[in-house]
Amino acid sequence: MMPFQSPLPAIVGIAWVCLGSIPAEAAPPPRPTPKNVLFVICDDLACTLGAYGDTTAISPHIDKLATRGVLFERAYCQFPLCNPSRASFMTGRRPGTTKVNDNARHFRQADPNTVTLPQAFQNAGWQVERIGKLFHYSVPKGIGTDGHDDPPSWNVVFNPKGRDVADEDKIFSLQRWQFGGTVSWLAADGTDAEQTDGIGAAHAVERLEHFASIQDGKPFFLAVGFYRPHTPYVAPKPWFDKHPLDGVTLPDVPADHDARVPAAAIGSRKKEQVRLVGDLGREALQAYRASVSFVDAQVGIVVDALDRLGLADDTVVVFTSDHGYHLGEHGLWHKQSLFEESARVPLVIVVPGGRSGVTTAQTVELIDLATTLCDLCGVPAPPTFEGRSLAPLLIGDDAALKKFPERPAFTEVDRGGARGVSVRSGRWRYTLWNGGKAGRELYDHDNDPRELANLAERPEHADTIRRLEALITDVFGDDLGPSSLPPGQNKKRKPA
Repeated sequence: MMPFQSPLPAIVGIAWVCLGSIPAEAAPPPRPTPKNVLFVICDDLACTLGAYGDTTAISPHIDKLATRGVLFERAYCQFPLCNPSRASFMTGRRPGTTKVNDNARHFRQADPNTVTLPQAFQNAGWQVERIGKLFHYSVPKGIGTDGHDDPPSWNVVFNPKGRDVADEDKIFSLQRWQFGGTVSWLAADGTDAEQTDGIGAAHAVERLEHFASIQDGKPFFLAVGFYRPHTPYVAPKPWFDKHPLDGVTLPDVPADHDARVPAAAIGSRKKEQVRLVGDLGREALQAYRASVSFVDAQVGIVVDALDRLGLADDTVVVFTSDHGYHLGEHGLWHKQSLFEESARVPLVIVVPGGRSGVTTAQTVELIDLATTLCDLCGVPAPPTFEGRSLAPLLIGDDAALKKFPERPAFTEVDRGGARGVSVRSGRWRYTLWNGGKAGRELYDHDNDPRELANLAERPEHADTIRRLEALITDVFGDDLGPSSLPPGQNKKRKPA
């Protein structure tokens, strides 16, 4: 009997001959890789900007920056409080991973070996520098110090300190001598350049001039953290003049608002904030808007220097805030709610040669920034990063854009025994308090963008609620009660 002889080699050979006769499809040209990153962040900045449709805003520099890149209409923080949010997006990890849910805990308490976004760039050979507030600082007490910083993340740091600190005795506050957690403000004497953020902007220009002067030097990652418009709302007097009181209008809040929502939903309201109505409320809103305009000018100084020095063509620019901010909506001020105003953040990303003048309604999260910047700059992303790369939305490859999946965004808070988790998916926002035991909320943004009509108990939305609860469970699991973490300790940390 003749031994069996497989026909596979002959078939494979024929296949190769056939394939060889088909012209190969031309490979797409390689994507240019920007060298540098300019990461600019404001503190407590809501989407109260002209680029976001706010007709009373005076924010020409941020608005102009948005025309050069992609503006994200639906960008969300993962925890609307300074330290948890910053620990999250600077490590690319959700608060449940960092174990940071207050302003005291440091993310290295849970994982001393965490690799942060700036560390990833350091490890890849970038010169990584910080100016001002990137990780958490107590404001205004921490201004001029290292605050709650993470020394391993930076090669060089600079802590600006201006006359706003020296002028604290002139600041008006709803609670005397309490500024950082209380609505407070000052129409300051002096110039922009004397303020902490003016000093920070000037130093950023000096560093950009240094980088521009180096021939064939290291690529840089320059992080510039501005302190305004965080309370106290301090800006030089001319900025207040640009926002006259007769042009300031407080949001309307229905008289029965509080009866429509779970008590936990408005649990971030402070008792003294009931005074922020009428003229006093308009003065507070005027001061916030003045602070936004002031810090917008500082952003402009830094970005203009990037252009003047010829660095823009090699530099990715990110502009954002650590979380949103309430200015009277729902009778709330500050952050730490799960309404849209608190969870949503401004986000603009400019990539040289990428899409420009584009507004996208894709839902994104701040934890996406770490993965995105690594992807854009060819930096190996640590496997611990939990976000996804937004590069397809920024580069403008039509095929990639069509394939880019829509995903929901998740935001959580944990305060005083009330833990809330919220998902924003398409037209819906759905929020559970203590897993639903302390209430739930459902809002339809197509018909109710101000989130005033809670639909959670309407039977016709039962299928929508089941779908949204499944999304929450996929991310947070079944344990949605308050955290059992012990209080964090803000200890001075040594470089690793």
